[in-house]
Amino acid sequence: MRLTVLAAVSLLAVAASGCTNETLDTFDKVDVDITKVSSKTNYQLSSAVLGKLSSMGIDRSSPMLLRIFKEEGRLELWKADRANRFKLVRNYKICAWSGKLGPKMKEGDRQAPEGFYPLSKANMNPNSSYYLAINTGYPNTYDRANKASGTHLMIHGACSSSGCYSMTDEQMVEIFAFARDAFGGGQSTIQLQAFPFRMTAENMARHRDNPNIEFWKMLKVGYDHFELTKRPPEVNVCEKKYVFNQQSDKPFSPTGACPATTTPAALEVALGSYNKTYAAAYATAMQKYNGTVWVEPSEAQRKAIVADQRKGRELAYAPTGNSLDAGKLMTAREIAEQKRKAEEAEKRKVEAAERAVREAEEAKLAAEKKKVEEAEAFAADVAAEKAAKQAQGKGALPVPEENPGVAVVEKKEPKPFWKLWAKDDEPRKAEPVPTVTQQTQQQVTTEAGEQATRKEARNPATETGGQRVETPAEGAGALPVPGDNANVEVVEKKAEKPFWKFWQK
Repeated sequence: MRLTVLAAVSLLAVAASGCTNETLDTFDKVDVDITKVSSKTNYQLSSAVLGKLSSMGIDRSSPMLLRIFKEEGRLELWKADRANRFKLVRNYKICAWSGKLGPKMKEGDRQAPEGFYPLSKANMNPNSSYYLAINTGYPNTYDRANKASGTHLMIHGACSSSGCYSMTDEQMVEIFAFARDAFGGGQSTIQLQAFPFRMTAENMARHRDNPNIEFWKMLKVGYDHFELTKRPPEVNVCEKKYVFNQQSDKPFSPTGACPATTTPAALEVALGSYNKTYAAAYATAMQKYNGTVWVEPSEAQRKAIVADQRKGRELAYAPTGNSLDAGKLMTAREIAEQKRKAEEAEKRKVEAAERAVREAEEAKLAAEKKKVEEAEAFAADVAAEKAAKQAQGKGALPVPEENPGVAVVEKKEPKPFWKLWAKDDEPRKAEPVPTVTQQTQQQVTTEAGEQATRKEARNPATETGGQRVETPAEGAGALPVPGDNANVEVVEKKAEKPFWKFWQK
């Protein structure tokens, strides 16, 4: 691929200006009343903007370019004049960008992209939920070669960012109109250049200790080419690196070795002079920043600086501010002291957490102990109350009282059949005083016994009329023979021996 006469023409313009930057005409104030915009995709640039473009020799539909500087929180809009040299026509204040300085590497890291991105008409999104949007085209060829990942990284409205560059709706409707007119004028791609900061010698010296410094040195080459030529550099990727304005007869492979390349002679000369001036400025800056380190602020620290801007607005409005206001330079001693304090704070935090755990465990044990003590005290109270009632005769079973009208009778337990002929030598057990019901049952039993005795007395086996009547030896349970019979003699009946004792004396 060979460059056109771009470099030579541009360098002539630079030489005419003495290699100095133009006076920046930012006219940053956006004169858009969003409430009066009936069609956001068809919004027409105001007469004031068109008049300013005309005075700069810029046509409404001429090509445009976008440059972003995270640290300053700025989005620049450049347009080509009639000499095909780009001029700054807008310098917008970015409302919100997330993360810190450095490239986006993976989905979800909240980083906004850094690098060179070609935007086509297909990147325009008129139906964005964030008012209007232009997709940055991330990941580009360089990002994919370095296995970076992420989707839907936009420049959009609403002033709320999660990996995007977010503007106000008023700014976004004007940026969208500029891009629409440029595409309408025949521009095929709009170059987006996203940098961490303006890549001056002083800024590069201030950020020399940042882990992304080598990546930024690579981007600086493209930055320098634009500063020199005021034309978008031609961008390629080989060996997983950006290359700018390089001529080659062979194609570039993003992950393969770079082919043999050459730099246009005029550009080479201009870069030689530019780099010599830069080296002197860098040496001066190093003396200024010697012994210091730039501490990059977090997103939360940036938000704290501009917190008052959210007052009176919807919750989704979340400006983040820039890094210059929130960051600071620190000496090595100050950094060491800050680190010591941070470690002490972390130690106190850990100790407080451990103390809280111990106190929680002690409180739990105390609660369990109290619960047990309360249960034991309750059981003791119940036992004491029961004992008191029993002492007062309450709650105890009634003790049978002696009834003088009822005689205590010993009840003889019936013998088993193998003891029917044995003497009953065991003492009788005294029966408890029967209740009325028991007395009635005992009376019935007694009467039945008497009837059985009388029946036995009438048995022919019993001798009457002067003969002897045998009764149990112990006489227990025997009933008196009814009537007074002088001819009957009561004789004790001997218990018969069991058959195994017949031969014993």
